Amino acid sequence: MTGPGARPAPAARPDPPVAADGARARLARYAGLAGAVLLGVAGYLGGALPASPLGTTPVSIWQGRHGPLILGAWLLGTGLLVGAWWSLRRDAPSTGWVYRTAGLWALPLLITAPLGSRDVYSYACQGWAYAHGVDPYATGVAEADCPWLDTVPSIWQDTPAPYGPLFVLLAALAVLLGGGLTGTVVLLRLVAVGGVLLAALCLPGLARAAGVPTRRAAWLLLACPLVGVHLVAGAHNDAVMLGLLLLGLLVLVRFPGRPRGLVVAGVLLGLAVAVKASAVVVLPFAALAAVLGRYTVRALLRDGGWLAGGVLAALLGTSLVSGLGLGWVGGLTHSGDSEQWTSPPTAVGFVVDYAGALLGRKPDAVPVARVVALLLLVAVLAVIWWRAWMTLRRLNDARQRVARLAAARPRVTLLGGGLALAATVVLAPVFHPWYATWPLALLAVAATRTTWFVLPCAVASCLTLPDGTNLARFTKAPGAIVMTALLLTLLTLTVIRRLRAPRTPTPTP
Repeated sequence: MTGPGARPAPAARPDPPVAADGARARLARYAGLAGAVLLGVAGYLGGALPASPLGTTPVSIWQGRHGPLILGAWLLGTGLLVGAWWSLRRDAPSTGWVYRTAGLWALPLLITAPLGSRDVYSYACQGWAYAHGVDPYATGVAEADCPWLDTVPSIWQDTPAPYGPLFVLLAALAVLLGGGLTGTVVLLRLVAVGGVLLAALCLPGLARAAGVPTRRAAWLLLACPLVGVHLVAGAHNDAVMLGLLLLGLLVLVRFPGRPRGLVVAGVLLGLAVAVKASAVVVLPFAALAAVLGRYTVRALLRDGGWLAGGVLAALLGTSLVSGLGLGWVGGLTHSGDSEQWTSPPTAVGFVVDYAGALLGRKPDAVPVARVVALLLLVAVLAVIWWRAWMTLRRLNDARQRVARLAAARPRVTLLGGGLALAATVVLAPVFHPWYATWPLALLAVAATRTTWFVLPCAVASCLTLPDGTNLARFTKAPGAIVMTALLLTLLTLTVIRRLRAPRTPTPTP
């Protein structure tokens, strides 16, 4: 539905003929299932359990009880799951088959210990602090005397919560209903699963609106190992953010230009930001999706204003209901306390520091590189938005059909939002593997070429161990050098491609 007086958008093009034969699809399904089972076993024996030691290394895991079995199951399981996902990235048999397969893979991960991270214990302690009258934005969980402090990594024990008030409320509710640490973790995992299910419900509608095969979009997101390992088993709040974000965008796609629909969409998008602030970079593109008809500044301000009203209502409402005000904004400044080469700006800073050390100097380049990257991010986001705006403006030409503009709007805006999230992930001060699911969710429903964002997700799936150990911690120097070399290579190839691109001749008068 596109509003009164507008012509209906043409139906999305049907999925292309199925290329995956039955035997290959079955092999991928059961290879992935075997991988998920092995990951579940690794989690049961050596996952991020409350009693497991903090700060372990791959060597100490190997030397511990069941060490070879844990690492063997984890490595083989990860390989099988990633390989199965990669093999059908273009040609999964059908949308229903994808949903059944993704659900099958999720079952072993749903009943094992937390995997790949100990963040769920930070969530639990932050929820406990709020439930017991302590402001989690003013103090760390150590000062709040959380009874489960020994389960939280030391780097996060003294830092305020970096999450929005909605998630703090959800975490506190899990603490009150859970009755203890185990019950709290179980409920937090169910909340994350709810976010994944909400995203799964929205995928077909968004993919059809953008003209992308629904089975491909569903496979790329739901079957991605990052979703199963980190969002389901790891219970990360990114799942809730993505579920609300996709639902808000779906409402926009269905009801552009309708004030009531725009307000509802704004509330949903505001709630996504109230879980995790990274969703805010999608809002300018959501404003483009809100416009119905011709793209003019007046139309953008009119329809975008209704959307912005819903966003502000959600943010102010959750801040007032929680009684925490806007204190959660200050907690965001501590999200970069961790320094790892998986963040490209941090990797560049490391390499500059290494080069300075060889010359007998201490540049301390990491903070500078991060600031430069954030400034670059602002510029990149502005360019992406401007290009999306100009693309839609060009379709205002009276010679174009209204239906063509209606059909282009979802894909252009969803792709712009996905690119904005990708830029945010690449230029952010810190990167964790599950961050890659942010752009994946939107690019899966809007991008035509997939390898460029699927490959990094496959690599990110291999960066952690079952107990939450991040392998980047133990590969600091070589990882930083490789990341910097990769950035320089990509930059060089981009410049060469630009220089070789044929230029459009300027017409003579």
